[in-house]
Amino acid sequence: MLETDKVFAGRIPENYDRYMVPLIFEPYAADLARRAASLSPAAVLETAAGSGVVTRALAPELPQSASYVVTDLNQPMIDYAASRQPPDTRITWQQADALALPFENSAFDLVCCQFGAMFFPDRTSGYREARRVLKPGGHFLFSVWDRIEENVFADDVTNALARIFPSDPPRFLARTPHGYHDTALIRRELEGAGFSHVVIETRAEQSRASSPRLPAVAYCQGTLLRTEIEARDAGSLESATDYVASAIADRHGRAEIAAKIQAHVIMVVA
Repeated sequence: MLETDKVFAGRIPENYDRYMVPLIFEPYAADLARRAASLSPAAVLETAAGSGVVTRALAPELPQSASYVVTDLNQPMIDYAASRQPPDTRITWQQADALALPFENSAFDLVCCQFGAMFFPDRTSGYREARRVLKPGGHFLFSVWDRIEENVFADDVTNALARIFPSDPPRFLARTPHGYHDTALIRRELEGAGFSHVVIETRAEQSRASSPRLPAVAYCQGTLLRTEIEARDAGSLESATDYVASAIADRHGRAEIAAKIQAHVIMVVA
């Protein structure tokens, strides 16, 4: 992972929430919220919360007595997530690094993290921090994307951009969001951080879009692919997006489209 793979700022938070969330994140957020609520946690920490899709799904499922601390490394993401959430005295919004959490030991019953661990520069350190702030017997619940070949639109976008920039193809999606899919490695790193009872479920969903342009805009302008495209040619964002949309249309059609997405959902005990 590159250092730039962690900086979600500018127009990215808004475009991420507008396009990426309904395209790939909402079904997994609903599933993660269901799993989290079934644990009946009284004190919840969410790390790498992004634009708040899990927060919006989980908060209504928690009792009024619960406390819910929502964090992300990027302040613009936290600001955007808070702006999308109805007023809720149970929720505290806070910028925080998942590798150096500003919380006391044994402060939470549940730590959850949807599609954030792939961005940790040192995942074992991040896992140790999650375990440190969990009460004994507490749960760490998180998800990561499976390999890019199992996530069809992401693979289509990556392949199309490689044809535009053959000498230096943008590889953000394969490198980071889809770069941490080895379940044996995930298990080893969690056990190395002191967790037990590692349960990993691979879950397929469908990514649906009203047109092939929607996933093109979502990936090219709502993720850090935008930064990579503009770094190669500052004026090429729209033309690159158009080319990707055309490539997706050639493969999937020019009306409503759907394709497979796949992720690993992991739960462990502190």
